[in-house]
Amino acid sequence: MKKTLTYILFFFTIVLVAQDKNEEKALQKQTNKALSYVAEANDYAKSDDFVNAEMEYRKALSTKPSQSVGAYNLAYQYYQKGSLDEALYRNQQAAKNATDKVEKHRAFHNIGNILMKKEKCKEAVEAYKNALRNNPKDDETRYNLGLAKDCAKNQQDDEPQEDDKDGENNRDKDENQNEDQKENNEKQQEDQDQKDQKDQGDQDKKESDQDQDKDGKPDDNKNQDQKEGDQDNQQQQPQQGQLSPQQIKNLLEAMNNQEQKVQEKINAQKVKGAKVQTDKDW
Repeated sequence: MKKTLTYILFFFTIVLVAQDKNEEKALQKQTNKALSYVAEANDYAKSDDFVNAEMEYRKALSTKPSQSVGAYNLAYQYYQKGSLDEALYRNQQAAKNATDKVEKHRAFHNIGNILMKKEKCKEAVEAYKNALRNNPKDDETRYNLGLAKDCAKNQQDDEPQEDDKDGENNRDKDENQNEDQKENNEKQQEDQDQKDQKDQGDQDKKESDQDQDKDGKPDDNKNQDQKEGDQDNQQQQPQQGQLSPQQIKNLLEAMNNQEQKVQEKINAQKVKGAKVQTDKDW
């Protein structure tokens, strides 16, 4: 029984080892194939044949996506052509799939260069720092990091200060509050005017009711006093286009004198005799 179990375990061990060797061979074959695509792409790139070079690099990435060399070389071709977004993406892909610090350093260094081209200085600072973490001795990366820091500082100085934004917000808030207060004051004034008009109407009605006697009829005495007051005012202040009391008095005296003369004349005619009929009645 023990021998049987031993044979079974030995058999499975052989199978597993063989399977691992097959997987290793398949992986190596895949790697070699991807590297061959990269080599062909490099040849096209040296001949400035960007189209074929891009195609071969893409084949390499499709065959083995975790291989960073294809992504790194393709990113360089995009950078040379000015396709910064594509170059940035491929370098990020290379940094992610890199298996050693040398590859990571190169990818992050190039990411910093691309970000500087795109005037994203703050992000470039972080990229150069990541590059130096993988290779602290690279003087070019350290120099670029200094440039990126200066650029980021200048961009920060050019941005509006937070205090200025707060001041503008406070001014806007004060203006809105003043406008609201003004509207409230106008509304209160309008309400007060309406209230005053209503109170005045009630007062006039009350005074009108007081001018009537108990039976609901107008009070003659008060009306008479009112009329006399109005007449006094009219006598004291004659309106424009009307005769003054003195002028009316003079006219009445003149009319009386004229009437008296006419009456005297009529009386004189009665004494003389009957009036002679004229041809036309007036």
